[in-house]
Amino acid sequence: MMDQCRIIDLPPRHDQRGNLSVVEGGIHIPFDIRRVYYLYDVPGGSARAGHGHIELQQLFIAMSGSFDVIVDDGYERKKFQLNRSYYGLYVPGMMWREVENFSSGAVCLVMASTLYDPKDYYHDYDEFVIAAHAHAPTGHKPR
Repeated sequence: MMDQCRIIDLPPRHDQRGNLSVVEGGIHIPFDIRRVYYLYDVPGGSARAGHGHIELQQLFIAMSGSFDVIVDDGYERKKFQLNRSYYGLYVPGMMWREVENFSSGAVCLVMASTLYDPKDYYHDYDEFVIAAHAHAPTGHKPR
């Protein structure tokens, strides 16, 4: 699963009036966009997310400033620093995610594959790990 988490290039179109980047669901990212939300005014030292999803896929973009996204598939953890608005981090379903280390003025834009559904969430990390191991392809070894 961890191999599916990846940075997606959203190439800017340069113009004397400014830059433009485009994200089209099903074209630039591997899902249709059903929901968009953003995090801002996050106090220094605070973390967001800290949960897992069953089906939800997401694309995280640092619209302003920087922050770290930590992803965990129940076997390994990986940290991505986002600090450019022309890169997005794709996170598939069955992945735990945490967002931390927000710089002053950071804005985190998130595009999601589904509407909000509380049944799609894991709020307890240990429960998530058990579920991730149950869904894992053969050959994965638990931590």
